[in-house]
Amino acid sequence: MAETASNRIVITVLGKNRPGIVAGVTRVLGEANVDIRDITQSILDDIFTMTMLADISASKLDFHELQGALTEAGELSGVTVTVQREDVFNFMYRL
Repeated sequence: MAETASNRIVITVLGKNRPGIVAGVTRVLGEANVDIRDITQSILDDIFTMTMLADISASKLDFHELQGALTEAGELSGVTVTVQREDVFNFMYRL
């Protein structure tokens, strides 16, 4: 399946910084065969934020299963993980 906006997702992670946040989220993505296309993270004081653009066209999980697995990984790390389809994200944040 070709990479299109409909099979790309935007993942945002926000919470108190602690070890293991990136590992927990990327483990889920790796096990599901999701390709991370871009990633950025920053830590301001003790606030961790990360945004990823990922391609789910080869994922072993459908969108909702992946969303649930990422939400659970975030809960285990004490952070909030939000997953949106890229086309929905772009529509919501259009200028």
